[in-house]
Amino acid sequence: MLPEKVRLLDVAIAGAERAGQLIKGANYEFRYVAPEPGQPPVALLMPPAEKLTWGDSALFAPMDQNLPEGDLYTRIRELFPKQPLTPMHLLALVGRNGIGRLGYSLPGVPDAAPPRVLTQEELLRTRYSPEMFAELVAAYLSSGVGISGVQPKIMVPGRVTIPIPSLIVKAGSPEYPHLAVNEYLCLDAARRADIAVPSCALSDDGQLLIIERFDLVDHVDGHFERLGFEDIAALAGLRVRDVHSNRKYQGSYQRVAELLRQLQLHSDNLRRFFAQVAFSIMVRNGDAHLKNFGVLYRSPADIWLAPMFDVVTTTIYKYTRYAGGPELVDHTLALKLFAGKHSKAYPSTELLHDFGRRVCGVSQPGRMLETMADAMRETLLVAKGDERVPKEFLATIETAWESGLRYAS
Repeated sequence: MLPEKVRLLDVAIAGAERAGQLIKGANYEFRYVAPEPGQPPVALLMPPAEKLTWGDSALFAPMDQNLPEGDLYTRIRELFPKQPLTPMHLLALVGRNGIGRLGYSLPGVPDAAPPRVLTQEELLRTRYSPEMFAELVAAYLSSGVGISGVQPKIMVPGRVTIPIPSLIVKAGSPEYPHLAVNEYLCLDAARRADIAVPSCALSDDGQLLIIERFDLVDHVDGHFERLGFEDIAALAGLRVRDVHSNRKYQGSYQRVAELLRQLQLHSDNLRRFFAQVAFSIMVRNGDAHLKNFGVLYRSPADIWLAPMFDVVTTTIYKYTRYAGGPELVDHTLALKLFAGKHSKAYPSTELLHDFGRRVCGVSQPGRMLETMADAMRETLLVAKGDERVPKEFLATIETAWESGLRYAS
C-alpha cells in the first residue's frame, strides 16, 4: 500500500540516483538536485542548462507518457480498490521500471524485493487463459506497470543481468481476438522489410506475444544501459490519458516529421519514419497515433527514431459507438497524412509517394513500398505453415492486406 498522499518523489535519471525531485503542491514542480557538468536531462525539452526548476499545472508530459492505462490500469484499480491512484501514486508504482531511463521512489522507502526472473522460454511454453494472465499481472505488478497502452500487457524481468523488467507480455481480449498473432505477423513483415522493430516471439499456443524492450542495451562486457525514450505526444507537450485520450489522434504525420526535423535527427531518420507510416498504411493499421512513434536518446545531441512498435491490422475488428449500436469497421488513419484541411482516409499511391518525397525526403518511395509488399507476401506464405496461426484468421489478415499491397502495383 502507498501513503494516502504522495507529495514528493525522488527521480533517478539514467542510473543517477536522486538526480531530481518531483513535488506536487498546487502545481507540479521538478527540481534538479545539485547537477554536475554533463548532467543528463530529465527530458529532452527540460535540460538543466536552461533552468534547474520547472513547473507545470499538470504532470510533465514526459513523465505522464508511461502511466498505466486501459486494461492494466483497470487491474491495478481492482487490486487496490481503496488506494488513491493519483499520477504521483502511479509514478510510485512505476518505480524504476518504466520505459525510458527515469526512475521514481518515495524518499526513505527501500525498494521492494524484485520478483523472480521469468525467462522468454518459460513464457513461450505457458498456456494462456484469462485467469493465468490475471495471476501474471498480480505477481509482477510491483515491477511491470511502467508501460502505457490500452490492450492487456505487463512487464516482467526476463534476464538475471538486467535488474528491471526487460520483457513485455501482451495478450488478446474478447473484443480483439488473436491480437497477439496479429501483431506478430505485422512485426514479422516489418522485420522482413528491414524496418527496425523490437525483437519478439509468439507463444506456443499463439495467445501471448513476448517483446524485448528496445530502450535497454545489455552490452557484451556486462554493462547495462538505459536509453532515454519519449513518444511524440510527450515531445509535443500533450497529456493524452483519461478524458484527453483523443488528443493522440489529433494532428498529422507531416507535423510529426516536422517535429523530428526540429530535433535535428539525421536525415536517415525521416526515411525510417516514412517507412513506419507507409507500412502502417499498407497493413491497414489505423491506430498509428502520436504515442506509437517516439525517439530514443543518450543526450540531446544523440537522438534517433525509435523502432516501430504497437502495429496491428485494425480493419479486421468491428466496434460499436454505443451499447446495442450497429457494428462498424474503421477504415481511416489515426492521423491525417498531411497537415491542413485533409481527411484521415487511406491515401492514394500518388499521395503516399508525395508524402515520402516532399515531407520525408525519400527519393524513391515506390521502391520502398515494393520491398514492404514483398515482405508482407513472404510473411503470409510462412504463416500458412505455422500451426500457431489459425487458418481462418490468417485468411482475414490476407484479405485486409490485399488493399495495402496495391500500393506496390
